[in-house]
Amino acid sequence: MPNAPVHVTVTGAAGQIGYQLLFRIASGQLLGADTPVVLRLLEIEPAMKALEGVVMELDDCAFPLLAGIEATSDLDVAFTNTSWALLVGSIPRKAGMERGDLLSVNGGIFKPQGQAIAKNAASDVRVLVVGNPCNTNCLIARENAPEVPADRWFAMTRLDENRAKTQLAKKAGVSVADVAQLAIWGNHSATQFPDFSNSTIAGKPTTEVITDTAWLEGDFITTVQKRGAAIIEARGLSSAASAANAAIDTVVGLRTKTAPGDSVSVAVASRGEYGTPEGLQFGFPIVADGEGGWSVLEGLSHDEFAKDRIAKTTEELVGEREDVRGLGLVS
Repeated sequence: MPNAPVHVTVTGAAGQIGYQLLFRIASGQLLGADTPVVLRLLEIEPAMKALEGVVMELDDCAFPLLAGIEATSDLDVAFTNTSWALLVGSIPRKAGMERGDLLSVNGGIFKPQGQAIAKNAASDVRVLVVGNPCNTNCLIARENAPEVPADRWFAMTRLDENRAKTQLAKKAGVSVADVAQLAIWGNHSATQFPDFSNSTIAGKPTTEVITDTAWLEGDFITTVQKRGAAIIEARGLSSAASAANAAIDTVVGLRTKTAPGDSVSVAVASRGEYGTPEGLQFGFPIVADGEGGWSVLEGLSHDEFAKDRIAKTTEELVGEREDVRGLGLVS
């Protein structure tokens, strides 16, 4: 007997990232070649016409695994029976917008989405927040859906991991497949810390393969931190294809067993690991068991340089949490 279809919700489905993402989900890249999917596509009312065109294209691909499509602007409909919710749609920071303004407007999106997930989603629902500022948007949604276990909520830092792996591979003259256990700590922002010191290249410590410490502590980190802005400057648009790819990578990394000596980067609800404040949606190296469970990779050490960088990104996330508390978006 074929597997029962899994309902997957994508918000902002007619946007740039959504458009890059949907066809890959429908083809089986998200949940595997033996799992049919029902796509539940959420858009704001003014974008419903564009979403209609996207649905036409999905139909025209004749994907064997695509068991149905529900296109809607209604939150309750969008999250009905969903087992994976990919929250892509958000409001980007605009010129002159303060951080508090950005968090306030996104709170108006992610608070009701969290409530709708708690009300309508399947009992096994898992949520990946892609829309920025994704860590705190995820915190808002999670705090407004206390019925959904905290370990089901994820914010995307995998794009940063992918970017960092590529930079290390290029510097070392190796394949990206040779780079492992590259963790992104903290916030998906310019304060994030790509942890080169605990990563490996072809099984050796990265710092033994790349001995240019000044580059590792300087250009490597700033390139990863500012890559999104560099792409916007180069193409006039934000990184859509690579973000969609990272969303696929994140879900695959969470649902399949992590290889020995490796980890996957994702922001999860902190339980105090490595001294981080409990409850923050914090980027960690994660190990998945292949059966739906995961844990933070323990036992890594950090020198003073790394501790300072992790402290800075922690401080930023604490500040964002205090901001959304002040706005009444979380308790």
